[in-house]
Amino acid sequence: MDNRTVDSAPPQVMNSTVRETSLLADIKSLIKTGIINSNLITTFTGFWLALYFTGTSFIDQWVTFLLTMIGTALVIAGGCILNNWYDRDIDQLMERTVKRPTVTGTIPLNVIKWMGIGTTAAGLITLSFTTFTAALFGAFGWFVYVVLYTMWTKRRYTINTVVGSFSGAVPPLIGWAAIDPGLQLEALILFLIMFIWQTPHFLALAMKKRDDYKAAGIPMLPVVYGFEMTKRQIVVYVACLLPLPIYLASLGSIFLTIAIILSAGWLILGIAGFFMNKDEKWATWMFVYSLNYLTILFLTMVLVTLPFSY
Repeated sequence: MDNRTVDSAPPQVMNSTVRETSLLADIKSLIKTGIINSNLITTFTGFWLALYFTGTSFIDQWVTFLLTMIGTALVIAGGCILNNWYDRDIDQLMERTVKRPTVTGTIPLNVIKWMGIGTTAAGLITLSFTTFTAALFGAFGWFVYVVLYTMWTKRRYTINTVVGSFSGAVPPLIGWAAIDPGLQLEALILFLIMFIWQTPHFLALAMKKRDDYKAAGIPMLPVVYGFEMTKRQIVVYVACLLPLPIYLASLGSIFLTIAIILSAGWLILGIAGFFMNKDEKWATWMFVYSLNYLTILFLTMVLVTLPFSY
């Protein structure tokens, strides 16, 4: 039996392992796995609720489900790769992005560009095997994120967050359209929840990372107008979320109660920010709450309909 430790492995084996590990880390950084995972949660919820409201069996649509999730993941990954490729000049100025392969040069820029284009194309083709509408929503979300947000508004206007919110609100529509291309009111409410949620979520992050954005010359709201204006904007958007769960009342009283408590809690925390001296600490609380809000809200939508969607 070989009892050698990792430290005694041949140098060429260790170097190969390090390269493979670094490559995997670089790819994860390029495709932004956190963004993909969070968007797949909302895609799945849209898909699941479409099954519920159309009375369709999940078992009968498992192939469509796989195509939807894979296609959506690929389109989002492609958009994120091209976002990194385009932002390589400003990413080297921010602490949280200096280790991306577009900055370090561990992957050639031309390879990254074609990786983004190829991944996007593969995702749209995959979505087209569900419904044309789902693929169209995927293309719209990609166009907004890569062209309207990354290449146009991100470096010019404080409204860049709102523009980017359109792309982040598309995944539940992709999931829904894969089953029901005609959509329903509930699908539009999912879109609105995601659209409104993103601004307070990302503005809280922008407050936390204001120095990074300032160094890179990105006109985020906290950089241009300061924390007070940003806090007011955050509270306004959170308040706009309050009435939306009412339009999903058909999901039942349990969902409605949880949704109202979540929204009210977020609003109370937001208002508390006007009475706190530590703005960055408050921004951290708001950012963490936003993540939990989205996860719990969409998970609840699935759980309350679970007994009826087989």
